[in-house]
Amino acid sequence: MSLWYALVDLLPFEWAVPGEMLFMKNALLAVLVITPLFGILSTMVVHSRMSFFSDALGHSAFTGMAIGALFGSREPAWAAVLFAVLFALLFNVVRRRSALASDTVIGVFSSTAVALGIFLSTLNGRSFTRFNALLVGDILSVEPAKVGLLALILLVVVALWLVSFNQLMLSAVHPALADSRGVRVFWQETVFSIAIAVVVTLSMTWVGLLVINSLLVLPAAAARNAARNMGQYHLFSVLGAVGAGIAGLMTSYYVGGSAGAAVTLYLAVWFAITFFIGKK
Repeated sequence: MSLWYALVDLLPFEWAVPGEMLFMKNALLAVLVITPLFGILSTMVVHSRMSFFSDALGHSAFTGMAIGALFGSREPAWAAVLFAVLFALLFNVVRRRSALASDTVIGVFSSTAVALGIFLSTLNGRSFTRFNALLVGDILSVEPAKVGLLALILLVVVALWLVSFNQLMLSAVHPALADSRGVRVFWQETVFSIAIAVVVTLSMTWVGLLVINSLLVLPAAAARNAARNMGQYHLFSVLGAVGAGIAGLMTSYYVGGSAGAAVTLYLAVWFAITFFIGKK
């Protein structure tokens, strides 16, 4: 982290002072790690028509937080990660063995997770207000250790994309054709779902449960408006996510307000710009 702090100290901002405002420097590093992750995963979420899947995962992560807090865990985030991964696995199993549409299965799991989370968090007359921070998020509270973990996940996701991008894309576009070509569609979808579950859960406390779904939809939706090939599609998605993340963090610091909400608003503007560019 000392090298990162030294680099940030060169920036022309009032908070980029040596030895001070470390929370802001940690938040900037977190943005530079989280937003590429969301930009990459967003392309598959939109392409697979699973826009509400991340929202359902956020609800399951909230339930995992409630379970961890109920059992007195010092770090309920890990309970949330385990519960979200289990949620993703069950979702894929039910979706493969059911004739129901994906959005219907997502609705079933999402509503169940929300109900269970609320029930557990209010059990024995407990107050729900202790979980209010999860709804809005606070990226200024990010810890360097968590940023390092997300950086490792980013490397794993990039490696996954480089190794099995064609299989993932074919599985999303035409599962039956992918099966006939020897692609293990179920395991491709499962690995993809687990990656989303871990990223959503770990970043939920910083971004906010109410807006985290937008970070997995808007980057790729905007990129799809203007991209003419797969390379541009992924590039525009990642660049849009990173640009909106940095702008949202700066706006949150100088103006106040939620950083997650600010990032979402910038992504919405980016979507509008690419929409009109695509029309022309």
